Amino acid sequence: MGFFKMIAVVVIVLFLIVAIAACLFGRARGRTEATGVPQYYGPSVPPFAVQSHGPQK
Repeated sequence: MGFFKMIAVVVIVLFLIVAIAACLFGRARGRTEATGVPQYYGPSVPPFAVQSHGPQK
């Protein structure tokens, strides 16, 4: 019974290490890909006019 618990602990630790490594490598790769593409920003959009939906006088 203790042998199976030891294998389970090793597998859980291995999965945690793989998950953390994937997260860190993915973040680094995303940052390098984001720096190569310039972001173009257009002019700001004017605000919408205030419209009254109440009774008109």
